[in-house]
Amino acid sequence: MTAAAYSLRRRLLGWLLLATAVLGIVALIDTYREAVRTANTVSDRVLAGSAMAIAERVIVAEDGTLEVDIPYVALEMLTSAAQDRVFYRVDGPPGEFITGYQNLPTFADLGGQSSFYTDAIFRGEPIRVAVLQRSASTGIDSVPFSVTVAETTIARQQLAQAILLRSAARLALMIGGAGAIVWIAVTYSLRPLYRLGEAIAERNPDDLHPIEQSVPTEVQGLVDTVNSFMIRLGSALDALRNFTGNASHQLRTPLAIIRTQLALSARATTLEEARAAALKGDRAVGHAEHVLAQLLLMAKIDAAGSDHRPPVGRIDLVRVAQEVTADSVPKATQGGIDLGFEGEGTAFVLAEPLLIGELLGNLISNAIAYAGSGTEVTVRVFTRPEGVCLQVEDDGPGIPAEKLASVRQRFSRGEKGEGAGLGLPIVEEIARLFAGSLDLAQGSSGRGLKATVTFPPAESVG
Repeated sequence: MTAAAYSLRRRLLGWLLLATAVLGIVALIDTYREAVRTANTVSDRVLAGSAMAIAERVIVAEDGTLEVDIPYVALEMLTSAAQDRVFYRVDGPPGEFITGYQNLPTFADLGGQSSFYTDAIFRGEPIRVAVLQRSASTGIDSVPFSVTVAETTIARQQLAQAILLRSAARLALMIGGAGAIVWIAVTYSLRPLYRLGEAIAERNPDDLHPIEQSVPTEVQGLVDTVNSFMIRLGSALDALRNFTGNASHQLRTPLAIIRTQLALSARATTLEEARAAALKGDRAVGHAEHVLAQLLLMAKIDAAGSDHRPPVGRIDLVRVAQEVTADSVPKATQGGIDLGFEGEGTAFVLAEPLLIGELLGNLISNAIAYAGSGTEVTVRVFTRPEGVCLQVEDDGPGIPAEKLASVRQRFSRGEKGEGAGLGLPIVEEIARLFAGSLDLAQGSSGRGLKATVTFPPAESVG
């Protein structure tokens, strides 16, 4: 199931707008609070000025009472907004109302302060109240009094709202501008990806060479991964082409033999002739089966050598060699060959046991196929300074020295022309997978072939 596609540009823009909106709301809340504080501060200063102007007009009459001549200019200071209303009252000693709005809230106890500001409700409307406490001197003593001035909060609210709206407008412009910038920037930044996609789309399906398109560093890792994948894909396709080409070439002869023998058996006049044709056809089928198995093994080794390394572990080469030799004894006995093993103790290497078994099985099969009846084949495991050696030696006719190099090549057969010509190449490829090397030489007695595979020793554990 294909994953749903999405727009990177829209996703980035959405995250930006969401984050900016959240930060903007927090900023607007803080701005509103600051606007209210600013409006209160301005209003409080005007109220304090008006209260101070009224307090300066409070005097002590001849009878000892307080009198006040309200300077209406002071009250006009508060009427900057036509919709706001102003209230005031003047109180003498506790309990004595002098003038003003008697129902206007006032505060007698200011906690030792000379002025006090608060919010209150008067006649069903919110008001801002300023209370100022002073005393008028009689020459002998002083008479305390308080001046309370209040105004409605319409102008303050309008001021706070105006500040909030202007901030919101600026924030909206900033978000819109940032969104436009992000849209343009992302569009421009994605151009290398568009060019990369066009370059890949224009390629021939067989063109698997690395991409050399210039891309941002953030995308270089993706390009490197694609290049690595293309290299692995090229190796896999090459292995597949080699396999199909080799299979068609190597299986053509056995299949032709099988068809010929089937035709001969169909035209046979006696049972013996039909059996002889069937026997030759069966041998051709066995040969084709062997060739196909070798080709599949070679394809597996090619794939492992290209990039997918087989799992490597610490194995005892002596034990693996003993098991493979024991499994090959019946085949050797059937061919009249004395197969034996020399080695004791343990010899550890880093390898994969199944592939090592295939390696040794190919060496033993080659020796059985070419040594001939009445010969000896010996499998040995021993240790040298350069590493751990796995050796298969026979005392058969051997291989001429001038042909030792050619038999390492794929599909190169010995004098008998048997097999698929892949035995020694498979051995060499498997040995190379595990940092080993194959050496071919004449046998110790001057006859036969001695094949030695040397592996680096595994570090001792425990």
